[in-house]
Amino acid sequence: MIINFDKYQGTGNDFIIINGIKQPHALQLHTDQIAKLCDRRFGIGADGLMILTDDEETDFTMTYYNANGHESTMCGNGGRCISAFARQEGVCDIQARFQAIDGVHEVRITDDNMVELEMKDVTAIDRDGDAYILDTGSPHYVIIVEDYAAMDIVDYGKSIRYAERYLPDGINVNIASLIGDRLYVKTYERGVEDETYSCGTGVTASALAASLHYAHLSRASELSIVSKGGDLRVKFNPATLGSFSQIWLCGPASKVFTGKISLV
Repeated sequence: MIINFDKYQGTGNDFIIINGIKQPHALQLHTDQIAKLCDRRFGIGADGLMILTDDEETDFTMTYYNANGHESTMCGNGGRCISAFARQEGVCDIQARFQAIDGVHEVRITDDNMVELEMKDVTAIDRDGDAYILDTGSPHYVIIVEDYAAMDIVDYGKSIRYAERYLPDGINVNIASLIGDRLYVKTYERGVEDETYSCGTGVTASALAASLHYAHLSRASELSIVSKGGDLRVKFNPATLGSFSQIWLCGPASKVFTGKISLV
């Protein structure tokens, strides 16, 4: 099987993207093949793989697979990258709507490779001790500390991700600190089972948690985020009765390269 693909990245969160409209045979990829493609030593290397397909009611459908080969929940940076890819492929223009596992998303694309993605509303935020638990398309655990750099995200992330409370599916883990007027975030992603350079749903969750955690941010409607792979912005309506709406994840998305690979 020959697969044509593009490699995209959004603040260092990198993805293999396949046009399933042009290559319907790609829909037959199985778990082991996807995991091999995402492997950084024996494959192309990526945090995840996405397949773009037709949708009757929107511009396209996004199907996302983690690096372990299993279909997963929403990926924010992935949503931004596949939107840039869809525009490249002539599937959509600078404004579009697409179907993902958590529902329909609006997207706005500018000529400088900046993509703004509307995320799902957050209607409930729980607590686990000092941590905030919320679902921004994927489930996230957010702990806000004074010095996020002092904590090992991989060791800490594993201890939470595999905690009995969050089994069997696990949870993504974020450590965040407000330094000046910017929120610094690092994320351990389930399915990748490591720190990623950026996580769109994770920085979104961290921004919303920070607006609740810091009293002076209670009326904030936008936060600047610094991740390992670059800067993002999260815009939102301030919390009303514990819920957030009009949440937008904004940042760059760019093509790294185009390729072709043969799968046995």
